[in-house]
Amino acid sequence: MLKNIEGSRVPQVTFKTRRDYEWVDLSSDDMFAGKSVVVFSLPGAFTPTCSSSHVPRYNQLAPKFRELGIDEIICISVNDAFVMAEWQHSQNADRVTFLPDGNGDFTDGMGLLVGKEDLGFGKRSWRYSMLVRDGVVEKMFIEPEEPGDPFKVSDADTMLKYMDPNVQMPHDVTIFSRPGCPFCAKAKGLLRDAGIEFEELVLNRDYTDQTLRAVVVETSYPQIFIDGQHIGGSDDLEAWLDEIAEEEHRPAA
Repeated sequence: MLKNIEGSRVPQVTFKTRRDYEWVDLSSDDMFAGKSVVVFSLPGAFTPTCSSSHVPRYNQLAPKFRELGIDEIICISVNDAFVMAEWQHSQNADRVTFLPDGNGDFTDGMGLLVGKEDLGFGKRSWRYSMLVRDGVVEKMFIEPEEPGDPFKVSDADTMLKYMDPNVQMPHDVTIFSRPGCPFCAKAKGLLRDAGIEFEELVLNRDYTDQTLRAVVVETSYPQIFIDGQHIGGSDDLEAWLDEIAEEEHRPAA
């Protein structure tokens, strides 16, 4: 049975970390005392679910967590400081603190150190998330004890909705652009002015025109997608933003 320690203090351990090419020891108090912290822990750096879903979504939603009073989001894994630093760099996850639990001391103290010898991993962390206030665990989401690597409840969305059931999630926005395109610059400016984050895919750097033709029958730039919907070009985006603004100011029925 995996351990749930809601209402208890986090384990008191020393984390062996690296900063500016030097070793730095950080205690549990350094990480949790006097702070509101969201922690998510996972089996290993660079592993598929951890890299494709777990880390990116916490990094994306970090501003929403800050709005709710969270001081820091921490990713813990039973990996050494060098691996965790390289993983954070490869993920471009500058909103998340990557904390190495190389010896598994913290994870063992949580009661969530499990054997992954069948994969050649040795002892690793079970996947979970928790909300910690001043060193005391308020809430835990522990993945069910199922074969493999379940990922059902420790995600960022579940934690955020626990903290605020009415939270408005950010839009997922991607722009297909090309270098030197004035309409692309207009679209990016409109999104920045609206405070909406976006990912930009640049022609002949991130994709070719074949990719664009595969997803939309258009030849002009930019092409903008929001929450799974094809919006169109910069003028279409401007109309979409106006519609969203009108909806936000429309009195509730």
